[in-house]
Amino acid sequence: MKLAESFELTFSFSQEQVEAFAAITGDKNPIHLDKDFAAKSIFKKRIMHGFLSSSVFSRIIGMHFPGNGAVYLSQSMKFLRPMFTDIVYKANVKVVASDIKNRFKLETIITSTDNGEMTIEGSAWILFKEPSG
Repeated sequence: MKLAESFELTFSFSQEQVEAFAAITGDKNPIHLDKDFAAKSIFKKRIMHGFLSSSVFSRIIGMHFPGNGAVYLSQSMKFLRPMFTDIVYKANVKVVASDIKNRFKLETIITSTDNGEMTIEGSAWILFKEPSG
């Protein structure tokens, strides 16, 4: 991994995945699950759980960039806008710092492909050492 190196992934979640996340976590807030309740909210429809939306960073770090052997150390983030099911989003992870202990600071951003607006911004620290041959 090198400074300024980045990875991008497009993704979306379905309402069924939101419901599965609610069942796994126990977060059954009706803003995520109940169409009628959500219609009366400021969002006018159901929104995804913030941590379901941001879980894509775990997928990227663990499977793609850098991938196998990466260890998540921390994640900070701001939820800037609601995210909705069946909308395509773009997650971008970029190396912004590193140290001699094989730790890397990553910028973590999600934007909507519909309007380009940022929905989540943050940073993560990971530990990663290239496997020796």
